[in-house]
Amino acid sequence: MSDPVALHDEIRALAAQRDAVVLAHNYQRPEVQDVADFTGDSLGLSRQAAATEASVIVFAGVHFMAETAKILSPDKTVLMPEPRAGCPMADMMSAEDLAAWRDANPGVPVVTYVNSTAAVKALTDVCVTSANAVAVVRHLVEETGTARILFGPDRNLAWWVARSVPEVDIVAWEGWCPTHDDVTAQQVLDARELHPGAEVMAHPECRPEVVDIADAVLSTSQMLDHTARSSAEEFIVVTEEGLLHALAKAAPGKRFVNLTPRMICPNMKLTTLQKVRDCLRDSSGEIEVAKDTRRAAYAAVERMVSIG
Repeated sequence: MSDPVALHDEIRALAAQRDAVVLAHNYQRPEVQDVADFTGDSLGLSRQAAATEASVIVFAGVHFMAETAKILSPDKTVLMPEPRAGCPMADMMSAEDLAAWRDANPGVPVVTYVNSTAAVKALTDVCVTSANAVAVVRHLVEETGTARILFGPDRNLAWWVARSVPEVDIVAWEGWCPTHDDVTAQQVLDARELHPGAEVMAHPECRPEVVDIADAVLSTSQMLDHTARSSAEEFIVVTEEGLLHALAKAAPGKRFVNLTPRMICPNMKLTTLQKVRDCLRDSSGEIEVAKDTRRAAYAAVERMVSIG
């Protein structure tokens, strides 16, 4: 078994040699988060990808994230340590189905979660993340006066936006995150009974009945900010368990309860330190997006980065 300390040092040396920046999502393994230049949620990492001066971006995450980095930084080399790491939710919305929906509903704006393929983004008016979905939809409604929006692929995030922006009719695509959608309200109530006084933080990818009983509905980056500011000492964390590592660093001394051991995204856990090292050493796992697709998707992604 490889020495993690030696791998960490080798990765940092290779990154310096290759003029590379290493980005890691908050759901990655702790040791992968620790070797990264920047960790964050999809919005924060998209902004880092757009702003970096490095010539190489190593993206420890899932496929749509690396694609988004390539859309924002087409002149950069984008490498993915584990190209097989996909997103079941993203696969629930195909470009063909979206094109058919648009043809049947002319003039209705399409808002797409960043958890989607580049081909779907190319057919989208504006992308969002869980951190800025409400702000972006509000901006779109104010800007266009539209009364109806298609929101996909996550039906749960669509519901959260619909509740937060009731003046517009949100048509929800039937997609979901298996990790978050599996959570039940009873699991949250049971955790509350075991940890009285703890604040419940839920990700908006959770079902409506789970979100309804949470104390705060937040993206992962918002959870990090919230726990650092909150007077609470204990938190029940209703999102992928990888965030607990970042939470412990952001708010040392506070206690974080993983709702259930099943709150794991298998795709996020495919990336290892060794794969990050191999990717940098061999320049493997390069992500490409077809030029026409990238150009069509860029405006929707750039608006996501700039709004909210």
